[in-house]
Amino acid sequence: MEAILKELESRKEEIEKQVEILFQTNMKITDWDVPEVDDKIAAELILGIMKDKIDALAEDVKAGEYDNY
Repeated sequence: MEAILKELESRKEEIEKQVEILFQTNMKITDWDVPEVDDKIAAELILGIMKDKIDALAEDVKAGEYDNY
């Protein structure tokens, strides 16, 4: 367990940055595709989509989908 914690701690900033890039990329795409976009609403909707997927992944983990990944 400690080896996993050390490994993930060493990559924590990289993982966080990837999540931020995913969010920002989707904000830009939304700005390009919707001329009169309300950025706050777009941000909330994108975060909701991301949260729903993270929640679904968490359920998959609980169900053992990644036990032998």
